Amino acid sequence: QARHTSRAPFPQQHKSPGPFPPRKVTPRRIDVSNATHTPLPHPSLDLKLNKPTTMFEARINQGRIFKQLIESIKDLVQDANIDCTEDDVSIQAMDSSHVSLVSVTLRSSGFDHYRCDRPISLGFNSANMAKILKCAGNDDEITLKAEDADAADTLTLMFESPKQDRIADFELKLMDIDSEQLGIPDTSYKCTVQMPSAEFQRIIRDLGSLGDTCNISCNKEGVRFSVSGDLGTGNVLVRSNASADKDEEKVLIDMEEPVELTFALRYLNFFTKATALGPQVVISMSPDVPIVVEYPIEGVGDIKYYLAPKIDENES
Repeated sequence: QARHTSRAPFPQQHKSPGPFPPRKVTPRRIDVSNATHTPLPHPSLDLKLNKPTTMFEARINQGRIFKQLIESIKDLVQDANIDCTEDDVSIQAMDSSHVSLVSVTLRSSGFDHYRCDRPISLGFNSANMAKILKCAGNDDEITLKAEDADAADTLTLMFESPKQDRIADFELKLMDIDSEQLGIPDTSYKCTVQMPSAEFQRIIRDLGSLGDTCNISCNKEGVRFSVSGDLGTGNVLVRSNASADKDEEKVLIDMEEPVELTFALRYLNFFTKATALGPQVVISMSPDVPIVVEYPIEGVGDIKYYLAPKIDENES
């Protein structure tokens, strides 16, 4: 039989016959009179270089505007990107059924402080952001902040009370959302109606109790909102009123040719959530193209909703 002998995993080292003999070392004198000195980096400087720096920061003193803005899109759009550039902050997203589109533009000049070192997209969930914004008072100053990173993973939201006696900060986890900016063509609309936003909201709410679809027709008589359902029918006619005492109460109708389109009231009702953003709404229509419902935000920007008209299946 063959005999197996175990071997140590590491071969045994031979011991040296004795310790290294001591050696006398004489210190050598070095002339440093002409030497140049390079200071070592300060520890705090090194930390500063490695720490991410803020690359996007925007502060708006009227915090309620940003609160209402997110509130007005959260029921329509679930996830979206906040696209930040040197010139503006924008949001563009479609609803899940691809029937409507919302487009928000906030000019950099509309913020009380604005800084954006390079273009950045911040993907967010609108419902989650709305929950955080509920923690801010309507009079609070709101600051948005993102760090300089290849992929920012959080957005900091700071809320400061007018008396500066309360400052709250929250971090919203961001998402990676693949979305392409849709090229919205500049269309010359055949009919444009400017009217009080509260009046438009009331019309849509009242007609919504009668049916699901709303027919909007613009002619020399004015603009008519009509609905027909199981309960009955309803019509509201809005005439031009350019001589109103207050600008926000004026109704201005600019019509090149009559236009008549039908839309889902459910979406129009979503759009009216932006009523608090401004006293006026601008409705633009042309045959066979999406209607535009625009709410100008004075001194800041605007929010525009686009909705495709319903197609009459009986038409050939």
